[in-house]
Amino acid sequence: MAGTVGIGRRGLLAFGAVMAVAACAPASRQADSEKDSEKGREKDSGQGGEKDKVRTDPVPLERRFTLLGPLSDVHWLGISLGEDSRMSVPGPIDVRVVGVAQLEAGTGAAIVAGPQRDFRPGPPARVPKKLAALMPKGAAWVRSEAFNQEVTGGRYTGEFYVDAGADRVYFDTVDPSVAASTGP
Repeated sequence: MAGTVGIGRRGLLAFGAVMAVAACAPASRQADSEKDSEKGREKDSGQGGEKDKVRTDPVPLERRFTLLGPLSDVHWLGISLGEDSRMSVPGPIDVRVVGVAQLEAGTGAAIVAGPQRDFRPGPPARVPKKLAALMPKGAAWVRSEAFNQEVTGGRYTGEFYVDAGADRVYFDTVDPSVAASTGP
């Protein structure tokens, strides 16, 4: 009889431990879900922090897009891609760097003049809402696959649109790396 009571006690303790663990799991999932919902509301309201802010500093861009030369009147975003995916494998997050900038006088015409680049008319696609109001009105955008390849050096993906008459550039890239000649 004593053996039966001991087994029952151990069984009861094991059952209690399983129930305690099970009771804790939904609460933590619910808390995580509430945190995720709150982050989503902040992002939608424009309060998501630094990553959602339109940036105006040219240095990070000049180090990555050296063929464009010095930039001014810069407006750009660094947008994390895939961070809200529940099915993705943990690891680095791709960052979309997209924006518009003023080139030095004459740079737009010089870029477009290269015959090997074969620029063709075409407006930028997928302009983020935060940048749409900052895009120049009536811009005559042209783009070139060859120029895209020159700027990226095959290290990352990117599209560059040039308005030669106004010396403006629009860029839309993913994970642009620093050019080797500019250091870390």
